[in-house]
Amino acid sequence: MLERNIGEKLSIDEIAVTNGELYTVITNKTAKSGKGALVAIAAGTKSENIIAVLKKIPISIREKVSEVTLDMSNAMDTIIKGSFPRVTIVTEAVQEIRIALRKKAIKEESRAILRARKNKTKKGYQPQIFENGDTKKQLLARSRYLLFKSSSKWTESQGGRATILFREFPQLRHAYNLSMMFRSWYENNTNKQQAKEDLLKWYQKVEEENIEPFLVAAQSIKAYEDTILNYFNNRSTNASAESFNAKLKGFRTLVRGVRDIKFFLFRVAKLYG
Repeated sequence: MLERNIGEKLSIDEIAVTNGELYTVITNKTAKSGKGALVAIAAGTKSENIIAVLKKIPISIREKVSEVTLDMSNAMDTIIKGSFPRVTIVTEAVQEIRIALRKKAIKEESRAILRARKNKTKKGYQPQIFENGDTKKQLLARSRYLLFKSSSKWTESQGGRATILFREFPQLRHAYNLSMMFRSWYENNTNKQQAKEDLLKWYQKVEEENIEPFLVAAQSIKAYEDTILNYFNNRSTNASAESFNAKLKGFRTLVRGVRDIKFFLFRVAKLYG
């Protein structure tokens, strides 16, 4: 653990180091996956274990963190909320809705399969297939990454999938628009006063849409608004957790696998700490 590398914006992800064993990796975005990027790397993904590790960092340092991006999972969400008291996670609200809808689709499909078996339907269960070839369950699973991206950065297939997704699930379209509005506020404002004015507009839009995960996120932001707005006094650049993990995987390949975990982690800390 390298608490000196903690900054306002972190990323958290998991990586399989060897034999499928997962490690949780936390990085500082501003280091751009280079020296100073590694904040912590801990065995496993169990939230209580990772929180216990991170809580060894003084609270005064952990309070500096205002934003963490993550690959959506309940464990990662719990880790962040349990470790960084002033953190803001907004993008997750869209993914929460997508995941809930996917769980519902899986449950519906399972029930339909059981009904088909019970009624001894000749062809068995036949799921609805959309014009891009996705079933409902596949549509929701494969939309994960496009919901993190601006529509201008969608590939042709992602754009087609998004059209179907938003047609079938209008609530996701509203949630996505709120998320992109927040991202635009975050990325495009260059001074604190303008940022505050635009944030008020976002609050109003959230209230109009009345989507629960965003209402919760808005309340969280309001609680620490002054601290969050201080970011616009001195903007910093972002990098991605995936970029850092790709480097770790590349390093793992370069050394032809991992035979000694402790030595591997020692070398990673030396390279990226």
